[in-house]
Amino acid sequence: MGIEVNNIGKRFGDFVALDDVSLNFPQGELTALLGPSGCGKTTLLRIIAGLEPPDSGQVFLDGEDASSHHVRERQVGFVFQHYALFKHMSVFDNIAFGLRVKPRKQRPSEAQIRRKVMSLLELVQLDWLAERYPPQLSGGQRQRIALARALAVEPRVLLLDEPFGALDAKVRKELRRWLRNLHDELHVTSIFVTHDQEEALEVADRIVLMNKGKVAQVGAPDEVYNHPASPFVYGFLGNVNLFHGRVHEGALEAGGIVLDAPDHADARDVQGTGFVRPHDIEVRRYTKEAPGEAGIAARLRRAHAIGPLAQLELERADNAQLIEAVMSAERYAQLGLTEGETLLVRPKRLRVFINEASEGERA
Repeated sequence: MGIEVNNIGKRFGDFVALDDVSLNFPQGELTALLGPSGCGKTTLLRIIAGLEPPDSGQVFLDGEDASSHHVRERQVGFVFQHYALFKHMSVFDNIAFGLRVKPRKQRPSEAQIRRKVMSLLELVQLDWLAERYPPQLSGGQRQRIALARALAVEPRVLLLDEPFGALDAKVRKELRRWLRNLHDELHVTSIFVTHDQEEALEVADRIVLMNKGKVAQVGAPDEVYNHPASPFVYGFLGNVNLFHGRVHEGALEAGGIVLDAPDHADARDVQGTGFVRPHDIEVRRYTKEAPGEAGIAARLRRAHAIGPLAQLELERADNAQLIEAVMSAERYAQLGLTEGETLLVRPKRLRVFINEASEGERA
């Protein structure tokens, strides 16, 4: 089932949680709502579920206006961060609960419920825990049971609010992989809320990046990561280095070097910022003979070379700004770098954005 929200607005007092948000969630896709705390992602999820009424706008489920439908009529499965399992019920009874409270005419027989629950327990690979109680389970097991309970009522839509947020990093990574595999098997239209960039990039078919109640960008994970639409998106999706300078006729002059900015061939002497990922920083030895345009002099403050990658923290000689660089551990060993020495750094690839004040001046 496809989901569409049109012109959704929501305020809490003076706080604007959602500001005229319109989105389409294609049938069978797993979409991540990603953004910082307070950006409106959980509020949007609750409005889709029917748990929160919008101040304005409409929610369409399969092309039908569901804005006035009660949460029970929307056939939505909801999984919260903190499991929300009934502690006094066994795992089996927790999953069966939604089926047993259906109206009498829609309620399956106990034999049908047993078959359904056991098949779901097999699906989440926990059939051996049917008679246990939630306090006897690990956090990861409880979250998988919560997901099985949401799936028991055969929802048209599955909504997950920070489903792995309360778990430790190792378990969270395992469950991310498991959720992706489960979705590939079931193809239930799913939306999950997260503030974890790595989680969204790894699991989702599509990412909706939100900021201050608005949609900042929508796209496939590789699209939003490699082609961010704004400085906010660039900065939110992973580590980034900033190079401030003057943009003029397709070039950014920053810190004594000139960098290509082909997207701004028409710019005339305006202020801009170059955004560069750490793995796009070239690092080499500094020699006095090298021309000034060859790179920016920076002192290697710290190097962390455990595993396949070496992470370098460098301090610019001209303004003490920190620069992060990443290279292979093999390359780091070949260079034989030592902490405290001066190196030359140069962006290999960057994206330049004209500063907002300069945009106003141009207008």
